[in-house]
Amino acid sequence: MKSLVSFQRSFILLSLFLSLSNCHIPTTLEGPFLPVTVPFDVSTRGNTSDLPDTDPRVRRQVVGFEPEQISLSLSSTHDSVWVSWITGEFQIGYNIKPLDPNTVASVVRYGTSRFELGNEAEGQSLIYNQLYPFEGLQNYTSGIIHHVRLTGLEPSTLYYYQCGDPSLHAMSDIYYFRTMPISGPQSYPGRIAIVGDLGLTYNTTTTISHMTSNEPDLILLIGDVSYANLYLTNGTGSDCYSCSFSDTPIHETYQPRWDYWGRFMQSLVSRVPIMVVEGNHEIELQAENKTFVAYSSRFAFPSEESGSPSTFYYSFNAGGVHFIMLGAYIDYDKTGEQYRWLERDLANVDRSTTPWLVATWHPPWYSTYVAHYREAECMRVEMEELLYSYSVDIVFNGHVHAYERSNRVYNYKLDPCGPVHIAVGDGGNREKMSIPFVDEHGNCPDPSTTPGSYMGGFCATNFTSGPAAGKFCWDRQADYSAFRESSFGYGIFEVKNETWALWTWYRNQDSLKEVGDQIYIVRQPDICPVGQRAYYNCVASF
Repeated sequence: MKSLVSFQRSFILLSLFLSLSNCHIPTTLEGPFLPVTVPFDVSTRGNTSDLPDTDPRVRRQVVGFEPEQISLSLSSTHDSVWVSWITGEFQIGYNIKPLDPNTVASVVRYGTSRFELGNEAEGQSLIYNQLYPFEGLQNYTSGIIHHVRLTGLEPSTLYYYQCGDPSLHAMSDIYYFRTMPISGPQSYPGRIAIVGDLGLTYNTTTTISHMTSNEPDLILLIGDVSYANLYLTNGTGSDCYSCSFSDTPIHETYQPRWDYWGRFMQSLVSRVPIMVVEGNHEIELQAENKTFVAYSSRFAFPSEESGSPSTFYYSFNAGGVHFIMLGAYIDYDKTGEQYRWLERDLANVDRSTTPWLVATWHPPWYSTYVAHYREAECMRVEMEELLYSYSVDIVFNGHVHAYERSNRVYNYKLDPCGPVHIAVGDGGNREKMSIPFVDEHGNCPDPSTTPGSYMGGFCATNFTSGPAAGKFCWDRQADYSAFRESSFGYGIFEVKNETWALWTWYRNQDSLKEVGDQIYIVRQPDICPVGQRAYYNCVASF
């Protein structure tokens, strides 16, 4: 009864606000919506070329062992933050000699006054190698990567910090960050930026500039970070993912692109925490079948704090939101460790403290674009029921280089208790934009071509009921697809209270105030109780 009264009060207040404003923003309470497609505007493609290594924004600006590529990431709760940076220069060539991490300390000095950094924390350091023991392929060894966890922090508090090794007189400038608010039903970060498939193109720079102007308190990067694997180890770019690599014994990757990306992003992520989950471009196969080495080494993850044994999946709180970051390119079967961890994590979520439950992973389950259509179907088959049973509110994905927002959906049926799925894989990557839709004549792919090599097998078969019965694709925009558009951009997620949140998608080509898509996502805990698998077919179903 209390939750119903709270919901009614929130609805009245927000309805009053909307009535006083001249612009009506739709809510999910008005859905499901008829599908909308915004036609592709060829003038919005932008510049998909990568920043060259001569661009001053990606050049090394420090000397000796001074810190660079400084970034922040959250721990599992507000009272802890990770600080990461790199010292020393990377090496690439045929005869490389790795740096010794023990030669440089990992120290962060911090405090609530920039003139008195009275606290000090020490952490750990490492280097990683990307090795290709084949004639003609160059190897790589990184600079020294440092990760230091600050603990005992106060919520919603501005902290100043500098990092480095004071014994070598190699300390950074003073930076700052604000901690997350304490977890509670009325306590949320102001703005959470959501973006996928960034890369380091001129489109990327527009996305980051636009995003920075919105002053986010937290950034979620949902896979595909640097696109270093689109380069040969001699630095030659490749617009064709396969043809330029056909003569090499292994799909090589040009690791300095990671360093360029870290330098470019430092001005933003040294003060705004960024939480990353792996995408397919982070696989980066090397000698001895090692994968994801750069991804797992360069970022700090709250894996241990959230009970996860892996950098591929973890969780954390940001005020009253519990975020679950899942791995699509490792074992997600019901018998696997990730699934068992997910069960434990969901069971431990207290919705009276963190009412909002948001899940993210790289490839979308619900997409109507030709690119990667139903590629992650096996993951959906294994995990969707579990997420649904715990009333996950929103799912964010990337991978498809365009934007799409779904109606509330579960198992391809419109369902008022299903999550809203939002794909924002339009951050600026080099592989250009996803444009064709599967419901357009002649675009439906052969089902046998849909599984990815790292996605676990073939599960996407023809639909057995509804308007697409007996078919692999709909012959019109699917009912579960509410809005889709091919444009580069990013989103801002603003939680207003325990039942209302505003989602806004911004397009790079627009002014800072103009929105591409906007909706209030409204939770209904009174009709969608946690842990109850029965769902309500009170609307048209697939």
